[in-house]
Amino acid sequence: MAKNPKIDLWFEDECHFQQHGTRCAMWIPPEEADPVVFLAPTRKSIGVFGAVRVEDGRLVTQKNEVFDSGTFLIFLKRLLHSHRPGRKIVVILDNARWHHAKALQPWLHKHRRLIRLDFLPPYSPDLNAIERVWKMTRRLCTHNQYFAKLDELVEVVFDQFNRWSRPNNVLRRLCAIT
Repeated sequence: MAKNPKIDLWFEDECHFQQHGTRCAMWIPPEEADPVVFLAPTRKSIGVFGAVRVEDGRLVTQKNEVFDSGTFLIFLKRLLHSHRPGRKIVVILDNARWHHAKALQPWLHKHRRLIRLDFLPPYSPDLNAIERVWKMTRRLCTHNQYFAKLDELVEVVFDQFNRWSRPNNVLRRLCAIT
């Protein structure tokens, strides 16, 4: 499917980025004092719908408070704006309940010539290329970082997403299907 010139293959998933960031092991020269990494004592997070196009590494994202069929439909409409004439969008995604919601079916049927959803087998996140994008985002943006306010996290993460919103070689290589 990835080599078919009439198909735009996208991988979609949802993710949460926590305000408290992530702590990771790091190497520090023995002559230096160990750094202190602060963590925000909170469970606040941002939710993100995201999809990456395999062919060119373009990323489409949408910030969301909740994940449900309504917000997923809004994201699919946003993804449809990326439609290229003469191509059909095929979205590879997991089996979250909002991906299968009956409320989506009329819209999907109406746009069946432009977009199709293909579901991964249960419990197989390793087959979803967008998972690599989430991991890289955490490594670049949240590892060993302190965010005093949730807005700081939003700014850092979405600055990175904006850099990846145009075709780019970083995500193209990261999400390549061989």
